[in-house]
Amino acid sequence: MPELTYAQIAKATISLARDITRSSETIRVHAKTIDDEAKDTTRVAESIAALKVDTATVAETREVARIMAGLSEAVLAYATAGDTTARAAQAAHDQNKTSHSRIGEAMSRSPVGREIYDVDRGWLTQE
Repeated sequence: MPELTYAQIAKATISLARDITRSSETIRVHAKTIDDEAKDTTRVAESIAALKVDTATVAETREVARIMAGLSEAVLAYATAGDTTARAAQAAHDQNKTSHSRIGEAMSRSPVGREIYDVDRGWLTQE
């Protein structure tokens, strides 16, 4: 019995590409939220500075905003890496389809049936 079939590989690679793409988009949404919060925190820092709140509090608020902005940039970089990974998964799916789809087609046309696992390799090359 084969441990891995063409159909399983095709399904797994396309599923992986879709999952990574969805996850990457979700990460982008979170990065935008973090960036918006960083901008809001910067505005708060400016507002409390105008109200003459002590300088240590203003400095800490500005530092939090700076850290949040850096976090947002890092999260966006992570999402970009996810896009690259999704493209690689899609390429793997495409390569699998190019390399092995004819075997799957030949097996589906075969009168032998789906539950036979000792098919002669010569038959596959003749098809």
